[in-house]
Amino acid sequence: MEKKILLTHCSDAPGLISKITNICYKHQLNIVHNSEFVDYASGHFFMRTELEGYFNDTTFLADLDQALPTRAKRSLVGSGRKKVVILVTKEAHCLGDILMKTYDGSLDVDIAAVVGNYDKLQNLTEKFDIPYHCVSHDNLTREEHEEKLLEVIDAYQADYIVLAKYMRVLTPTFVEKYQHRIINIHHSFLPAFIGAKPYQQAYDRGVKIIGATAHFVTNDLDEGPIIKQDVIPVDHTFSAADMAQAGRDVEKSVLSKALTKVVNDHVFVYGNKTVIL
Repeated sequence: MEKKILLTHCSDAPGLISKITNICYKHQLNIVHNSEFVDYASGHFFMRTELEGYFNDTTFLADLDQALPTRAKRSLVGSGRKKVVILVTKEAHCLGDILMKTYDGSLDVDIAAVVGNYDKLQNLTEKFDIPYHCVSHDNLTREEHEEKLLEVIDAYQADYIVLAKYMRVLTPTFVEKYQHRIINIHHSFLPAFIGAKPYQQAYDRGVKIIGATAHFVTNDLDEGPIIKQDVIPVDHTFSAADMAQAGRDVEKSVLSKALTKVVNDHVFVYGNKTVIL
């Protein structure tokens, strides 16, 4: 007996749920859980179906293709743990939170390795028996540095790359190779305060809330599809440094919650938005 997740999205049409579930029944697959959503503005249908049974992926997907509208997208993914590589610079709070939640089982993910452009977080990582690679960017162009990064990352064949306060902008070549597989935490409630020093920007603007945003990385800086956001209140007594300190708790919480949704296959990317079922 296996467990798999069927992810379907396509143009909306009458009877889609019935067609999909009938094919599941035809293949004697038990539906453990099912969620669906229709974006009426675009006329697009999304469905996430948890299944268990004995699978013949080829014939099952072929039957689905016969029933679904033209240009429908569907995938059947195993329910096993996803493998991630985490990129870091110097800040420990997001990495530490993911390491602890993985250690205690509240985040069900396989951390294959941590890679940093400094060695500051090596001791923390190795306390959890996880490999750490320091790939320095000193005296290298961005392209040369990324080439060395990719040599390390590709060896692990990760499902996703997590930027846990990795403070370097990735090139289009890197982003394209891992399209919709790079998750970043931005220390701002996007689309406000894009780019560098968002807490200073927030302080200068006199905001009353600060937040954090986890999103997929695209070539448009801090403008990729948003996965998770949250905010906390602040007031006039907060300096920019106070805001940054308070924001760290939001950042780590938002990143781990976003990662949980992604690795458990709850997230559909559609255009520059996400649908989370």
